[in-house]
Amino acid sequence: MCFVMSSSLLLIGRPRASGHLHSPSNLRYHQPLHGFTLVELLVVITIIGILLALLLPAVQAARESARNAACANNLKQISLAFLEHHEAHGFFPTGGWYWRFAGDPDRGFAKEQTGGWHYNILPYIEQQALHDLGAGLDDTDKRAAGRQRASTPLAVFQCPTRRRAIAYPYDHPNPTFNIDTPSVMGRSDYAANSGDGNDDLTWTPSSQSTVEAMTEEEWQALPGTSDDATGITFCRSTVTMAQVRDGSTNTYLVGEKYLRPKNYETGVDWGDDQGWDIGFDYDTNRFTCSSGTTVTHQPTQDRTGYYNYKIFGSAHAGAMNMSLCDGSVRKISYSIDPETHRRLGNRKDGLPIDATKIR
Repeated sequence: MCFVMSSSLLLIGRPRASGHLHSPSNLRYHQPLHGFTLVELLVVITIIGILLALLLPAVQAARESARNAACANNLKQISLAFLEHHEAHGFFPTGGWYWRFAGDPDRGFAKEQTGGWHYNILPYIEQQALHDLGAGLDDTDKRAAGRQRASTPLAVFQCPTRRRAIAYPYDHPNPTFNIDTPSVMGRSDYAANSGDGNDDLTWTPSSQSTVEAMTEEEWQALPGTSDDATGITFCRSTVTMAQVRDGSTNTYLVGEKYLRPKNYETGVDWGDDQGWDIGFDYDTNRFTCSSGTTVTHQPTQDRTGYYNYKIFGSAHAGAMNMSLCDGSVRKISYSIDPETHRRLGNRKDGLPIDATKIR
């Protein structure tokens, strides 16, 4: 009994305070709490800001690369449609009549067709129904159908870097002859190669009946027609691959057109005041030079303060997308050798192309 009591006393007499102070439960309550100081918080925010500053340009570059690729794909589809049109009809799409005419589904694909190349390639970009809209109807219904077609935006005709594929306001003082005037129009960021010849398209048709009564000689007296045209698509053109005497890999087919940024959505630029469904005009056709001059229409990136509705160009930095007559799509630098650029616009001048200068 005494032994037990002694043991008990020994147990009772052990220094419990030491074990109590160092128990894990007590450490939780006696250790001081730590948080971020203001300086540490500012450092973290600064680091995050630096990381975002480094990351955002990379994200933007990746997005632009994707948009540029989509634009090049649009041109690939368009150029293949040109070639399919050639296979079906024996010639590249005509440029149609002048700018006061839209496409007519009852006029075929040759010189009698009033609409330009955009309209004529519709069956070859899976838009046969849009092409045939109004076919066989009386004049009143056909005009209404034409307005519907002209108001339709197509993504394949729009560069995603420049603007969205939507219908844009149309407020031209001289409406199109053969369709009802729309309030909005589907536009295009692409233009066919009309050569390095006469680039004066200021002739204004007075009426549809006057134009329909014109003789072949009167047509040939107009600027940009077959007598002085050196490109692929122009007024009433029916150019064959055999007439591309400089070679399909040495001649532009279709590419991006220049446009001032402030006019992307306004429709006031002479090179963008109509829609894609239109005849021969600056909206749908561009040049590499003007005949009788040594001034080359050098391509350029869209920029504020510069106005030119005759040249190729784009919203992309460094280079634009252009397709050649073999259907390939290439990047063409804005600093391309001017003479090389001019020659690429002429299908038949017989002058060689230095491939090292196409960059």
